[in-house]
Amino acid sequence: MPRGQLIRFLEAGYVPQPKQVAFHVACRECDAPDGPTEVGFGGARGPGKSHALLAQMALDDCQRAAGLKCLLLRKVGKAVREAFEDMRSSVLARTPHDYNKSSGTVKFPNGSRIIMGHFKNDADIDNYLGLEYDLVGVEEATTLSASKYRAIRTCNRTARGDWRPRMYTNANPGGVGHGYYKRRFILPWREGTESDTRFIGATVDDNAFVNAGYRRNLELLSGWKKRAWLEGDWDIAAGQFFTNFCHDEHVVPATDVPAYWPFKWLAMDYGWTHPTAVVLLAKDNESRTYLVDEYRLARKLPAIHVENIRAMLGRWGLTVDDLYAFVGGADMWKRDRDGRCVADEYLPDFPLLEPADMSRVAGASTLLTMLGDPREGMRPTLYIFDNCTRTVETLTILQHDQNRPEDVMKVDVNESGEGGDDLYDALRYGLMAQPLTGSLQVDVLTW
Repeated sequence: MPRGQLIRFLEAGYVPQPKQVAFHVACRECDAPDGPTEVGFGGARGPGKSHALLAQMALDDCQRAAGLKCLLLRKVGKAVREAFEDMRSSVLARTPHDYNKSSGTVKFPNGSRIIMGHFKNDADIDNYLGLEYDLVGVEEATTLSASKYRAIRTCNRTARGDWRPRMYTNANPGGVGHGYYKRRFILPWREGTESDTRFIGATVDDNAFVNAGYRRNLELLSGWKKRAWLEGDWDIAAGQFFTNFCHDEHVVPATDVPAYWPFKWLAMDYGWTHPTAVVLLAKDNESRTYLVDEYRLARKLPAIHVENIRAMLGRWGLTVDDLYAFVGGADMWKRDRDGRCVADEYLPDFPLLEPADMSRVAGASTLLTMLGDPREGMRPTLYIFDNCTRTVETLTILQHDQNRPEDVMKVDVNESGEGGDDLYDALRYGLMAQPLTGSLQVDVLTW
């Protein structure tokens, strides 16, 4: 930690724990011209993330930069207000400040201030839009939708020449913003590709001051809540369909696809406004299926998709002649008044193309079965290469259809082209088209 930051904390009577130290260091990285502009902290309940967030804003940033204007957004509620009163009394016990409870503003002698913002639902965020804040902190960021989180980011700007605008957030898995937060913070952190963001993962085990009773309460939880709130598992959420998905077990390093693997095939979910999604699958000699590659692109003509699909095959040393099958959504065969259909645009290049089995429930069931249940000792028969990041993300956010629980709820892309279930649809088409390894392998060996 920078010496000045550490001194301020210690003089205020705040001694950060290791994961909190990592968070504070990341916040100071925002000072650099090429540093991050958003820092996330947490991932489970109980690591002291709210304490660290207030300490960073009040004890470090507001003390070293006079006249700083900060916004700290928190979910509204009586318990939240009481919790803030307790935390303020603790964190700022040795730091001169004035607190106006009615306006929710904390003011410091150097003119810096923290404005406590509250929201009950997404619409409340509109109250802050159009205003300017040098620093924005967001508690429980996953309780905000993606659109409102992006909206509040537009308020994080400054005319000061001595300060670089930044946002600090903390979050637990789950909530309406789970998917967006995971894409923005968790995946770059997990993949080692962080640029504008930093994420510091922490759980209750990283907080030496949590009482044993609180931890026991977390341990008594079950299902997605236990995995999310105790373990900080971002691959789980309320209502998630594929609860048996486990990143550490199902996602494997991408390797070459050996020529002796008996089957390679493609599956496509065609779209225009909704993206066209294509997946490449392969099966090895031990009946294990691999999702090898993925392709997803919207608002492009078939000729562009054909070129990109060929390029995808080429990355793995494959050609059309190496394919066992190529299936596409049945809507590709829907003919217009002139008798033409989308499939006609692909058949000259991919003569194997045929309609996919579109059975939604059967497709979901097949994927569930092939994922196995590693936590219960049931080994998977489906593995996903780690370059298929969008498919992995999609599988972790899909939920049960409330009107048909045995099916996956349909999800469309948002206004920014994010999300959607197109790659999932392509994957289930592909799994429904996979070879029956027993009889077909015999035929290959006989030939």
